[in-house]
Amino acid sequence: MKTNFVEELRWRGLLHDIMPETEELLNKEQVVGYIGFDPTSDSLHIGSLSQILTLMRFQRAGHVPVALVGGATGMIGDPSGKTAERSLLDEAQLQKNVDGIRAQLERFLDFSDAATGAKLVNNYEWMKDYSFIAFVRDIGKHLTVNYMMAKDSVKNRLETGMSFTEFSYQLLQGFDFYHLNTTMNCKLQMGGSDQWGNITSGTELIRRKSGKEAFALTTQLIKKADGTKFGKSEGGNIWLDRTKTSPYKFYQYWINTSDEDAENFIKYFTFMPKEETEQLIEKHRTDKGARLLQKRLAEEVTVLVHGREDYEAALAASEVLFRGGLADLAAMNEQLFLEVFEGVPSFEISRTHLSSGANIIDLLATHTTILPSKGEARKLIQAGGVSVNKEKVESIEKVYTTDALIKEKYLLIQRGKKLYYLCYIQ
Repeated sequence: MKTNFVEELRWRGLLHDIMPETEELLNKEQVVGYIGFDPTSDSLHIGSLSQILTLMRFQRAGHVPVALVGGATGMIGDPSGKTAERSLLDEAQLQKNVDGIRAQLERFLDFSDAATGAKLVNNYEWMKDYSFIAFVRDIGKHLTVNYMMAKDSVKNRLETGMSFTEFSYQLLQGFDFYHLNTTMNCKLQMGGSDQWGNITSGTELIRRKSGKEAFALTTQLIKKADGTKFGKSEGGNIWLDRTKTSPYKFYQYWINTSDEDAENFIKYFTFMPKEETEQLIEKHRTDKGARLLQKRLAEEVTVLVHGREDYEAALAASEVLFRGGLADLAAMNEQLFLEVFEGVPSFEISRTHLSSGANIIDLLATHTTILPSKGEARKLIQAGGVSVNKEKVESIEKVYTTDALIKEKYLLIQRGKKLYYLCYIQ
């Protein structure tokens, strides 16, 4: 069943700015609309997920989504929301990034020959043979410097300095909209709220150059309630590429969402219907300890990005981590085992130390620096605060040999409830 696109964004709290008559246009006819993706990396991260979902919602509402990969504009870098100029990418790296993003977008959008089939375009295709003289003559004359200077993306950078390269970005993005409007009858450009100035430059260029009417719509920039940046973890960006962020780490990012953020994110990042979403939020509020929102959010987004199988593996790994035992650790495949404990402090221990048996005190304070002294190791063991391979150490006399190794090469040591250490036996 088709949805009302604007109303869908509105109840989810995603709608930010919308040009007059845009909603009427969308309710009246099938519209071609586009969003641009900046190829600064060969993978998108979850900061881009909101815009991917916007295109998916647009397609599900019966419209035709166009995903533009900025092979040309990526050589410059969008100044919107930036305090310093980006490093320029060389052509080979840019092409690698464009190819990676294209492959990712094809996982989310239906690019079939259906009436609502998505289109994928690269602005390098229409910019590569455009001479500078022809561009400033044909396009530059239609937007005044005063008009371009009034944009927030420009005004916010004037104090710190802005190169002509960056200043020209809105003209290039405006030309993208004009080109798609001319060649594909694309009437709508969408993006994050920081893109409003660039998008409206496009609608103005279309009006001045061809006399046609074009439209603009932006969505809220996603922020976390505590003020920290959305999409970041201690290890950096949360990527959509599994080789950059494992499905397990991806799942953990969402499952660890705060209650306040979970109420927003369940609306922003899922396709759950309004009534079901509101009922789940109310149910969560009556028993926050059950973390119903976080569990459903992590499931919906992990399945969307990585698939049901990876979600089930991440869920099982989480169960092992918090409630499993040695048998569960041993049964886990090695790649997932290493993903689960990626980033925890690790130590290399010679196999010879275990061949004749290594005392637990030596493992904690001699062969590793998990504890600073043997005395502290004894105290913690006697207090019941040390586990090896998910089994509590009951005696300071406990000895471990190679028979105790997981996958014949790992020992997992736990200090207290949350501190893990991985020992690699060489």
